[in-house]
Amino acid sequence: MAARAYWQGQIRLALVSIPVEIYSATKSGAQISFKQIHEPTGKPIHYEKVVTGVGPVDTDEIMKGFEYQKGNFVLLEQDEIDAVKLESKKTLELTQFVDASEIDVLYYEKPYFVVPADDLAEEAFIVLREALKRTKKVGLGQLAMRGREYVVSLKPCGRGMVLETLRYADEVNKAQGYFRDIGDAKPDEDLLDLAEALIEKKSGTFDPAEFHDRYVDALRDLVERKRKAKGRKIIEDDSDEPAGRGASNVVDLMAALKKSMGGASAPAKKKAEPAAKKAPAKRAPAKKRA
Repeated sequence: MAARAYWQGQIRLALVSIPVEIYSATKSGAQISFKQIHEPTGKPIHYEKVVTGVGPVDTDEIMKGFEYQKGNFVLLEQDEIDAVKLESKKTLELTQFVDASEIDVLYYEKPYFVVPADDLAEEAFIVLREALKRTKKVGLGQLAMRGREYVVSLKPCGRGMVLETLRYADEVNKAQGYFRDIGDAKPDEDLLDLAEALIEKKSGTFDPAEFHDRYVDALRDLVERKRKAKGRKIIEDDSDEPAGRGASNVVDLMAALKKSMGGASAPAKKKAEPAAKKAPAKRAPAKKRA
């Protein structure tokens, strides 16, 4: 079954409109889900929507309401909300282009694949993609999806393009409030050399397939052992865990870095060789006296 488009509309650049479809570029990974269980009976807990003084209600009796005063609500039908007119519901207008490095990583939220909606849109789509590649720019605009308007970026990705939703400025905490207590002292050069050597030793190409959720594996193992234990409590032994923040032992950073390097010292930096001394010029032989 073909994937269902998350959004359909057009990208507009000045007077050029390109019909496109957007698909989610990510999916949920493997995870362990738990249900709340009533221990005496072993039966699952259920949740009901209830009204104070009335009791459980049917879902068709539920409406969306906005509380404009304490205890006072404006009730809205879903079709009234859907009918709110916003141009970005069907059109992504690229209003600005910036270098990718200008967008802080904190603002990126979720990626989507962008493809031309049909063969007629393909030529304009390719022109925009290649123009972004050549200029090394990222397009910015706003797009309404699923009841919210997002700031989005658009960049080339292989034969297609990737759209990424961005957080608004008021959704990102200022880093200064968290980093202000970190000192500005310069690190010891020997320690820095060892750290750089360790980074160089472990450098490589990124392969996402090398990583997986080990917590999920551990939970599955716990569930299996618990099933075989027939109710007996199982507690993991954490004696081998590294000491946490409250530990009293002081770590020798130099020793730890050297141990991480396998006992090897950081490669010594080459010093500039002094210029070779020129040989003294030979004197001409003295003339013999008569």
